[in-house]
Amino acid sequence: MPMAYKVREATLPLLPKGSNEIRVLHFSDLHLTPKRKKEIADIKSFIKLKPDLVISTGDFLANKEAVATTLDALKDLLKLPGLFVFGSNDYYAPKFKNPFSYLRKDHGERKLGAKLPTESLRKALKKHGWIDLNHHKEIVKINGVKIEARGTDDAHLELDDYSLVAGAANKKADIAIGVTHAPYERVLAAMAVDKLDLIFAGHTHGGQVRLPWFGESKALTTNCDLETWRSRGVSRVNDEPWLNVSAGMGTSPFARIRVASPPEVSLITLTA
Repeated sequence: MPMAYKVREATLPLLPKGSNEIRVLHFSDLHLTPKRKKEIADIKSFIKLKPDLVISTGDFLANKEAVATTLDALKDLLKLPGLFVFGSNDYYAPKFKNPFSYLRKDHGERKLGAKLPTESLRKALKKHGWIDLNHHKEIVKINGVKIEARGTDDAHLELDDYSLVAGAANKKADIAIGVTHAPYERVLAAMAVDKLDLIFAGHTHGGQVRLPWFGESKALTTNCDLETWRSRGVSRVNDEPWLNVSAGMGTSPFARIRVASPPEVSLITLTA
């Protein structure tokens, strides 16, 4: 059965001379429910990409019954080193809203659904050895390379407090990365001050609905204050950290359409 998602690949030479390469699988925005059989099968196929490290930037859930579904979908990936943060839909189920509201300026108003079993998901992921980076720092060793990873809780719900993980990168680390769900400029700017090398984020769905634009396509929104041209893939501004935004795999159950923004997963190869 063919897989219905794109693998967006990039190579970044950020490791010290002589280092072994690291294949980072970055996924986001699964928005899983027990009924999403095709998406579950696609997620299970991620293991074929042979990653060394897995990073999730949140929004695993879209239903209160989806924790077991998520763990089943990630079964093989959970055997690998992993890092995660949460997004708004790991705390609250989605609710119906006018799809065109995504195109309006974000005034911070949120329609929150029923509370989801966030702590059950957190405990299960940690039990499998994945590291919770919601306002946490950790050094992990992958292929002989020491990676300092730090993360924030969800900025879309204003749960982020970067001061809890702020500070220059640990000198014992070979590379410093940031992990956050929604790439709001305040989070990116704070990580830039601390001179991180690379930031992973999700949330944008790649714009979800994109318009044809000079041989490519253009996002109409990022659902945050990130510039639309950075809505998916790897980008960099001046001497700030590299940013990889995952366009995500799923959608809200109330907005199941993607236009010119197919489901995708990132495979970032870090090299010397």
